[in-house]
Amino acid sequence: MYRPSILVIEDDSHIQELLRLCLEQEGYRVVTEHNGVQGLERALQGGFDLIILDLMLPGLDGFSICRELIARDESTPILILTAKGDEVDRVLGLKMGADDYVVKPFSPRELAARVEAILRRTGKKPSRISELSFTGLKISPEQHSAEFNGQKINLTPKEFDLLHLLAAHPGRVFTREELLRQIWGFDYLGGSRSVDEHVKNLRHKLKEAGAKSQYIETVWGVGYKFNETE
Repeated sequence: MYRPSILVIEDDSHIQELLRLCLEQEGYRVVTEHNGVQGLERALQGGFDLIILDLMLPGLDGFSICRELIARDESTPILILTAKGDEVDRVLGLKMGADDYVVKPFSPRELAARVEAILRRTGKKPSRISELSFTGLKISPEQHSAEFNGQKINLTPKEFDLLHLLAAHPGRVFTREELLRQIWGFDYLGGSRSVDEHVKNLRHKLKEAGAKSQYIETVWGVGYKFNETE
């Protein structure tokens, strides 16, 4: 399966992690850099299908990176990240040759859609996203559905996104804050209780479908993780 490669140059560790998880969940291979100088060096090494570029970076700003890549006749598409309200920066970035922009705080769904649109234009869209399969449990990203022993589990979009994110990284502990950023986005005004309520509903629906154990385990004082085995 072909996996387009994306370079993320972003100095905020939380946003960098959100981007990595969001993009990997969509089937992309992700490389990250937090410094502008190192980001430019990595970009010039080539091999990337898309570069996601923050404008405000330590060492070398995003404008300088974009200018250098264009000067070297780099054809890799660029998606810039800008702060809310910085219309001048967005316009300047597009005039310099960037292909699109996303405003912070952003929705993971919007970002994924913009990335897909850019790569579709360049013929680099990823192949079919693999189905996740565990003991009795099947999760289909393409169908946006889940079933247990052949019985469909009626999940809301947020419940499915939560299950898919956890199941795609079995054993990895996600804090409630990470889950909020990834599933609900940075601009969500609710608190971590939303995560707890969705986990509660998700467990109930899994149990109704016949799951005998908790696929989603609470890690006290931290968050949640997915257990592969039934």
